[in-house]
Amino acid sequence: MTSPKSYVPVPDSERAPLLGARCVDPADPREIAEVVVVVRTRPSGTGLDSFIEKMANQRVADRRYLRREEFAAEYGADQAGIFKVEQFASACDLAVVEVNPAQRFVRLTGTLDNLAEAFNVELSIFEYPGGKYLGQEGPIYLPSELAGVVEAIIGLDARPQGKPHTCSIRDPGGGWLSNALPAFTPSQIANLYNFPNGVNGRGQCIAILEFGGGFRTSDLTSYFRGLGIPTPSVVAISVEGAQNSSTGDPHGADASVMADIEVIGALAPAAQIVVYFAPNTSVGYLRAISTAIHDSFHNPSVISVTWGGPEATWSRQMLHVLNTEFQVAAALGITVCAAAGVNGFSDGLPGTRANVDFPASSPYVLACGGTSLESSGVSILSETVWNDGPDPAYPHSATGGGVSTVFQLPPYQLSANVPPSVNPPHDRGRGVPDVAGNADPNTGYRVRVDGIDLIMGGTGAVAALWAGLTALFNQNFGKPVGFLNPLLYTEGVSVRGFHDITRGSNGAYQAGPGWDACTGFGTPDGTKLLGAL
Repeated sequence: MTSPKSYVPVPDSERAPLLGARCVDPADPREIAEVVVVVRTRPSGTGLDSFIEKMANQRVADRRYLRREEFAAEYGADQAGIFKVEQFASACDLAVVEVNPAQRFVRLTGTLDNLAEAFNVELSIFEYPGGKYLGQEGPIYLPSELAGVVEAIIGLDARPQGKPHTCSIRDPGGGWLSNALPAFTPSQIANLYNFPNGVNGRGQCIAILEFGGGFRTSDLTSYFRGLGIPTPSVVAISVEGAQNSSTGDPHGADASVMADIEVIGALAPAAQIVVYFAPNTSVGYLRAISTAIHDSFHNPSVISVTWGGPEATWSRQMLHVLNTEFQVAAALGITVCAAAGVNGFSDGLPGTRANVDFPASSPYVLACGGTSLESSGVSILSETVWNDGPDPAYPHSATGGGVSTVFQLPPYQLSANVPPSVNPPHDRGRGVPDVAGNADPNTGYRVRVDGIDLIMGGTGAVAALWAGLTALFNQNFGKPVGFLNPLLYTEGVSVRGFHDITRGSNGAYQAGPGWDACTGFGTPDGTKLLGAL
């Protein structure tokens, strides 16, 4: 579609079709859809970078975080900009369903015909091996008078955005291995990693973001009874109409949901767990993350994100908008833990190019990689990079990790010896992961999903592990530790608080002493790490 002279493209809004997708039909012009218009911050709200930079150099005890009302007053959307978007919507026969200045959102609905005309974009139905989706080709356009007002337009493309980074193992006969392998309860993992005693997460709220599946209360009751732990309080929150909907498939999305809840609940049983269910789309991701960050009722201090995808599968505008959301989380004192992926250096894309997973690659997120753990009693015998190799019996193979092609090397990693990317032109960017934990499904976590006892692995379990540990830290300090990354990269913390993993590879990057692009600084010694913080 050719843009009128008065229209300008929204920067970084282009979307290429999914791998293997082809356009099969025009979009139904009468179908109703929603878009989120992200409005730029008010002119006075330009100091967030400086605020976080100052805080990053402070110890936990000295940090002061913004309250949500302070953030809204200082860094919320420009009111004049919101008014211009509302005028634009009215002129294009689009309905304004919500205005949220704190989140900088204006949510609009309309027919696909009106949305396509309003944003001068062609919408079509694409077919790919996993199904069909509504998609766009090329950039999104806006009237030139909105160019300095609007930061992003999210929602015209409804492709599935991410995958859960948890996995179990098939045996050669096609069944699923459960009790046949050595594995751990989350409590046993906590003992091996020397989690601090005398804390149970009381007074903390841990948010879990899920983009499919659901949980069954009966399974949680049975699981925690078996561990001898009181069943934690778990609340489900619907975002964008998504619900806690158990599929009945213990190896589908339910496995991610249940593993997240059960690992976190076992480590911090007195914490409030809030699960935000959202559609697996760009709008779903944005709304879920922003809803959790700005939830002043439940007030989560930790967010765990199991789902993600290679940076190349996100639009650049989406990457930058979500990265800003994680920056907001840092300013509010919220720690975000994200899985680094389960497909080794490729992150699941074909070819020999290395890729890192997002949201783990955001500089404001604690990226969690994976190990293979062997123990005897309460002692660790060995721990290496998780890499099961390309065995067809395994649906997933290795920890993610590498170097971002989107985000620059953050200041806290300047002395971490992050290697150049293995991809030409071998630039240095944000290194992934920061930390690690047991992730190999061969040495995984005992969980219960849809009435079945299973062994699960994946870096999603590591994100849950670190979310639980962070809640224990928060309880101990009596305040959130917040943006952990800069603290972990100080020499005293990185040396004292980790089991350094020096053996193994994810296929492109090799483990070694100190930080590496497979396991970060390694796995936690929880009590020593708490003392170092």
